[in-house]
This record gives sequence, structure tokens and C-alpha cells, in this order.
Amino acid sequence: MPTILRTQRASMVAIAAAVASAVVLSACGGSGAPVDRSAANTTASGCVGARTATSQEWVRPLEPAPSPDLPVTVTDVTGQSITISDTSRILALDTYGTLGTTVYALGLGDRLVGRDVSTGVPALVDLPVVTANGHELQAEAILDLDPSVILTDYSIGPLEVQMQLKDAGIPVVILDDHRARDTIGEQIRAVAHALGVDAAGDAVASRVEREISAAEHQVSEMATASPLKGMRMVFLYLRGSAGVFYWFGEGSGADDLIEALGGVDVAKQVELDGYKPINAEGLVTAAPDMFLLMTGGLESVGGVSGLAEMPGVAETRAGTNECVVDMADSQILSFGPQYPATLSALAEAVYGTPAGD
Repeated sequence: MPTILRTQRASMVAIAAAVASAVVLSACGGSGAPVDRSAANTTASGCVGARTATSQEWVRPLEPAPSPDLPVTVTDVTGQSITISDTSRILALDTYGTLGTTVYALGLGDRLVGRDVSTGVPALVDLPVVTANGHELQAEAILDLDPSVILTDYSIGPLEVQMQLKDAGIPVVILDDHRARDTIGEQIRAVAHALGVDAAGDAVASRVEREISAAEHQVSEMATASPLKGMRMVFLYLRGSAGVFYWFGEGSGADDLIEALGGVDVAKQVELDGYKPINAEGLVTAAPDMFLLMTGGLESVGGVSGLAEMPGVAETRAGTNECVVDMADSQILSFGPQYPATLSALAEAVYGTPAGD
């Protein structure tokens, strides 16, 4: 029986709430540790122009669909025991769209009755969205769907809504919100166990692991053959309408992604842990050659031209060369069954030719 992982991160919802009451651009992004800028002067000189990563395929659902073996009792991340006896009406909600995508991959997509805004599986696009203002759970919308079980985590909130749903008598399983390459298989198995389809979880996790290995091999070959290998990258999380401007560092998931792409995580070099507000000094010190962003985040600041107006951006090589790679919000940091296709698509964008060239 898989153990549902412990929570290790502050949620994106907590980030947004903190930003709402503070001027986020005033904080220093790292420790101020010195950075070897020589790499910035000798690598990635060919990185010019913006690129959008587009996955050529979406995760495939398991066939035939499994039949849940119920009831099942799980211990969630809060230490509570929850018994699930009905999985006919599932809600799987988190900031990254990972949980809904995982339910779909397990072959249970027809049991999903709603989705969060980040669940981008094309087959689920017509499901009602139960989040607002980005990643805010809407209690009334959720209750109207009469779910028989809810899978969620602390990357989404508010917590009061999650408690309200529990008080309404709905089995609510709080899963770990950690997103990383090494936890993908365990996360898939945790979702499968909560829904009574352990064998399906093993099958999907094994398949995804094979796909990840193949994608990593492909990316390694692309990076080795490219003069852009070892490029200095940083992941920016932007929500211009909400005044949210963060960069992601060690332990955020973005570090795993950058490593898999064969890049150098400059946020890690300046000893940034988790996610912090960005500022001009931090960006200039980090000296990135490339910015990685969610497509929605880039659009929220007015695209590449709007990004260039942010303090410090124009003083970096990435800003000067408009070296920007964006990808759909529902894919770039999901670290679920979609990860192999995401990694391959990002590598094509990073090491390929920008559109229009």
C-alpha cells in the first residue's frame, strides 16, 4: 500500500495571498552569493528569439478502464484516515492540473465531473471549471457537482473551502503538493490507491517511467549536439494582473526541469530555495541566458515586450536577446503522466529554431 507523501512546500495560493498585501518586487531573490559570470560570456550566444513549446501528444488513458476495488481506506498527508466507497463522481483539483491528468491517465476520466483551470487534457475541456481567480476553489460550484470523492492538495485553496467540503460529508483526500521528477511514479500510485485501482496505478507508473527514460535520452542527445548545452536558465512565475512576480529555485520543481534540459539553474547558483519575489538586482546577478515561463504568465505581462519592461530583464542576456521559452500552464510544471511529452516539447523549443527564423 503506497504511502501518500508528506507536504514539503508552501502552496501557490499562499504565495498569491502574500503578494496581495506586499510589493513583491522589493525583495531580494537570493542570498547574494557571488556567481561565476564567465559561463554567461561563453555559452548560449546563439540563443536569440522567443519560442513556444507545444506538446505533440497528450497522455493516453489506460485501456480497458479499470474497475475500482472499493471501499478503500487511505491515510492522507494530514495523517487522517479517509474511507472511499464511491468513485463514480470524482474531482481532482490542484494548481498544476496534475491530479486531474493522473485520474484521466488511469482510465477514469469519464468519472471526473469537474476540473481546475490547469487541467488541460483536451478530452476534459468541456468539464465545468470549479476554480476562479486562477487557483481559488469555489465551494458552491464544487458542491453543485455532488462529488463522491475529492482529491486535492495544499497547492490550491483556500483551506477554509477544503474544510467546508469535509464538513459537508464528502471524502476529501489531501495529497502531497511536491512536484519533482523522482516522485512522479509514487504520486500516480497514490492517486490510484485512493481510487481503488492499485494495479492500474502500477501499470501507468511503469509506462510513464519508461517514457521519461526515453525522453531524457532524447533530450540528452539533443543537448549534446547543440552549442546551447549548459545554457543558464531561470523559471519565472508571473501573474501581471495579480502583481505576482516570482522566480523558482531549488526544490520548486523548476530545478529538476532545468537539469533535465541540460541547463544551468541560475536561481540555484544564487542559493535561492523554493520561490521568492524577483527584483532587478537578483536577475542581473544571476545572469540568465534564457527565461522559462508559463504561457499564461507571459501573456499576463504583455508578452515578450512586456517582459522586457520588468526591472532588470533588459540588463540580462536573456532579455537582450529575447531568449524566452514559454509553455502551457497546464503542462510545464505538472510532473505527472504528461511529463515525458512536456520534456520532449521543451527540448525541441530550447534547442530548435525560434518561430519566424
